[in-house]
Amino acid sequence: MTAAALKEPGTKQLLMGNEAIARGAMEAGAGVAAAYPGNPSTEVIDTLASVANDLNMYVEWSVNEKVALEVAAGASYAGVRSITAMKQLGLNVALDFLANVNLTGVKAGLVLVVCDDPSALSSTNEQDSRNVARALDLPLLEPSDPQEAKEMTKWAFELSEQIGGVCLVRSVTRISHSRGIVVLGELGKINDRAFFDPGCPPYTTIVGGGAPKYHKALHDKLDTVAAIYDSSRFNWYEGPEKPRLLIVTSGSGWLYSWEAVRRLSLTESVGILKLGTTWPLPRVLLKDNMAKVQKVLVVEEVDPFLEGNLKGLAFEWPEKDLLFYGKQSGHIDPFGEINTDIVSKALAGICGVEYVSREADYRKKAADIIERFAPPRETQFCAGCPHRGLFWAVKDALRLDGRGGIVTGDIGCYGSAAGPTGFSQLKTMHSMGSGIGVANGLGKLERFQFVQPVLAACGDSTFFHAAIPALVNAIHSRANFILLVLDNSGTAMTGFQPHPGTLTDATGSPAPAVDIASLCRGLGLPVEVVDPYDIKGTTEKLLSVLGGTVGPTVMISKRECALITSKGGKRAYNVSVTSEQCVGESCGCDRFCTRVFRCPGLIWERNSKKAEIDMAICIGCGVCADVCPHHAIRREESQ
Repeated sequence: MTAAALKEPGTKQLLMGNEAIARGAMEAGAGVAAAYPGNPSTEVIDTLASVANDLNMYVEWSVNEKVALEVAAGASYAGVRSITAMKQLGLNVALDFLANVNLTGVKAGLVLVVCDDPSALSSTNEQDSRNVARALDLPLLEPSDPQEAKEMTKWAFELSEQIGGVCLVRSVTRISHSRGIVVLGELGKINDRAFFDPGCPPYTTIVGGGAPKYHKALHDKLDTVAAIYDSSRFNWYEGPEKPRLLIVTSGSGWLYSWEAVRRLSLTESVGILKLGTTWPLPRVLLKDNMAKVQKVLVVEEVDPFLEGNLKGLAFEWPEKDLLFYGKQSGHIDPFGEINTDIVSKALAGICGVEYVSREADYRKKAADIIERFAPPRETQFCAGCPHRGLFWAVKDALRLDGRGGIVTGDIGCYGSAAGPTGFSQLKTMHSMGSGIGVANGLGKLERFQFVQPVLAACGDSTFFHAAIPALVNAIHSRANFILLVLDNSGTAMTGFQPHPGTLTDATGSPAPAVDIASLCRGLGLPVEVVDPYDIKGTTEKLLSVLGGTVGPTVMISKRECALITSKGGKRAYNVSVTSEQCVGESCGCDRFCTRVFRCPGLIWERNSKKAEIDMAICIGCGVCADVCPHHAIRREESQ
């Protein structure tokens, strides 16, 4: 059993932030958890799924985030506390339902955890989800470390029930994926007698006065929350009684600010007001603390959300002339992650003290070492990844077709095909399923003399998440494109969580699988299934389909993810390089296999100037044997 689920209250455990959030849900007695995997939020539900059977919880990986929130709401209506977790992009998917359930309210506590990704470390954007809390009038909490993440999540269920509405808990990558000491509390009791009262008023705004009445009631709830926030234990001030400068911060900014003040020896002149409750603002608390100073520095990730709200609040106090510093003044970087160095530089500039992060000689030596010894890195398919073989076949087929065909796509492992590892074949990448939606538009341009073939790529998990509506649209509109479903048997990018096309559910129990090919054929579509390790066969099949596309056609590239295969220990082929046949840099494209095909299992031996197989990485897919123009790479059936 994971440490996050130990029945040992009072003990200290080293937990990841997301594990601590899961523990908070356990201590609150949450009975239902639903989500769609998306880093940096995935481990919240992963943790709960690993102990669901032991705790009698129901945990599922839903088809997408909107459905996950709806599942959680259904449980709440029947009196069972529920939680959902998603990344910032997933919140966009859930927004339609969230913008309604915030008005109608819920019964049992419902907590929505959103994990933002400053610097877009595993995302296509770095949006700040706090803006959604303000737009939809939802209470917002921001933990600053794993211990607080646990405590806040637990309390969020209580707050949700107190106001009868959804409560948001916002984490960021460095909170979700950092580890810290967490003191465990008692596991909560799950309501095992669910009941939806048929006599209750319906959860809808179309009766009982309509949406405006519900909207007013929502604002009344926010006033209640603001009063609660003023005395919240998640807000505190640390510093001198009369500081020269006040730092107002939240979330990850708290520890960066705390360290920066000590690094510059400013503890006697700079105070820090740490806010864990950031919407609605705890107005009395803020007014009391900002009354002490003339200067305020706001430290936060990503947008100047808190900064803008504080400035708006300050306009209500004309007697107090405050000078604000932060992202809008240029003192805190308005993009990407922040760190202690950024906060230290801002403090030094405002307070007029000297700050040098590193001596000039050290910086020069570090730069020299990086330039000489640190190899450049790029987003890369894994060794043996079936997507590499598929996009090689796509590249060849489109070149042989000769009409300038294009490939649209979306976020996923296959998104790397926008770069060299996928031979720059992917030309669009936005939200999940958007490649198919874009292909719908491109596939209807024949009246404008558009003749380029269009291929739309999506993964198997993405197919269920967001592709089906766009595919149905294509059938009805008769859009001309080929849908490439890259089926590698799991949600590989986030850790191989199951989806409706797999044979197990979130807890590992057997589950019926929805067959993608059968579903598409049931929609009346022609379907081809290819093996991406068979370069020649896949290329020929693509050429055949390209020559006769009228309306949408589906081609499924079916091959298990190489990381799953490698865990089994069995290699499909034993692969080797015949050095006598390898011509090295004299190859037609200058080290064709290692410079162009670029599989990590292929390495360039500098001394012999020959290609070699890295047996520690190679999984034995054998695709490189088809690619080598001089047939220097051999593959033999593994015994």
